[in-house]
Amino acid sequence: MNALDLTPLYRNSVGFDRFASLLNNALTTDSATGYPPYNIEVLDEGKYAITLAVAGFKQGELDINVDRGLLSVRGEKEKSSDSKYLHRGIANRTFERKFNLADYIEVRGAELEDGLLTISLEKEVPETLRPKKIEISKS
Repeated sequence: MNALDLTPLYRNSVGFDRFASLLNNALTTDSATGYPPYNIEVLDEGKYAITLAVAGFKQGELDINVDRGLLSVRGEKEKSSDSKYLHRGIANRTFERKFNLADYIEVRGAELEDGLLTISLEKEVPETLRPKKIEISKS
């Protein structure tokens, strides 16, 4: 696949370097692995949830990190060689899923229930960046 040339974007704009790198990463990332499956849900204005199907994973085998706008969810099963299987259809492998978070998206918490890991997100724009009305004074 050919790399996308984003030079015109850089010539006519300022501050979109993160957007350009996100776009470039999205086009070059190998998304062949679909494990574990997940949903991204809009709950309310500015509130979101990411739900991952992590059947068989215990709370201590899951790790969630946020670093500079990148949410990373990792699962690592404890090694178990005691079992002998005739058929093994339930995935039991290590995984790592990464999600790029938009500006001002904060992780509010995570919950593991019935094999589903739900991560709550909320968009919180700082007061200084919210629109405000400026009153015109009389001279």
